[in-house]
Amino acid sequence: MELRHLEYFVAVAEERHFTRAAQRLMVSQSGLSASVRALERELGARLFVRSTRRVELTSAGLALLTEATRALASVRAAKEAVAAVQGLLRGTLTVGTEQCVTGAHVPGLLARFRSEHPEVEIRLRQAGSASLVEDVAAGRVDIAFVAVCGSVPEGVRLIPLASEPMVLLCHPDHPLAGAGKAEWADLGDEVFVDFHADWGARGLTDQAFAAARTERRVALEVNDVHSLIELVGHGLGIAVVPRPIARKEQAAALRTVPLVGAEAHMWEVSAAIPEEQRTGPAALELLSYLPDPVEITAVPATRG
Repeated sequence: MELRHLEYFVAVAEERHFTRAAQRLMVSQSGLSASVRALERELGARLFVRSTRRVELTSAGLALLTEATRALASVRAAKEAVAAVQGLLRGTLTVGTEQCVTGAHVPGLLARFRSEHPEVEIRLRQAGSASLVEDVAAGRVDIAFVAVCGSVPEGVRLIPLASEPMVLLCHPDHPLAGAGKAEWADLGDEVFVDFHADWGARGLTDQAFAAARTERRVALEVNDVHSLIELVGHGLGIAVVPRPIARKEQAAALRTVPLVGAEAHMWEVSAAIPEEQRTGPAALELLSYLPDPVEITAVPATRG
């Protein structure tokens, strides 16, 4: 099985389109198709269901995608490890981050890294923490700054960076705006603005309300911090957010109310990296830039 065949397969699987995959790889479409057919013959299984508009993975293709992605990531890590031994740092560093994480100033880290290692291409993906840890496990992301409230996939390690309480954010005219504290169980009748389900803060909030045996209504779901703040600012709902979000300049006109028992539901920010043998030198170098670098090998893997 040739690595080139796996690279072509992964490109088609991600693009769901042969033409776009060929353009991405800068190869001819006929050569790409021939490579995929050769891989299918070798494996004795169809990998794609083709139509005039797009292609879909078969069950065999889905099974191969996970392993092919990991295999290509391991090959890339091996090449980069050899280069590092020779005093070189090159290749690609793919970084993931959830919005407004604390404990790591991602733009500053990437700027320093690019300045000191111009031979390394930096790629950045912003998404929810649940998606990002899956990307780390699959080898699509080298390091991710996340807020995970549950278990993580096998093969992913979490390096703790910071911890913050969750707080209630509301409009100044809201009845709770002047409250000294708020109880989770008293918020069941409120209308909420919240993030999508794969955000760490959303998962943590859902867990807190479940622990309080209180149902709540999330009427407005958003995928960015500024939209959440703006919707709360227009009085369309209240939100439970990590304290750093409530302290943002855009939220200055809103009211922040502490939550009773917030210490039991802390927003934990971590760096997610692959298991030790799969962590590339570029990711380790980026970790070394953190203000208080930790002993990575001392952090146990969390199994999901």
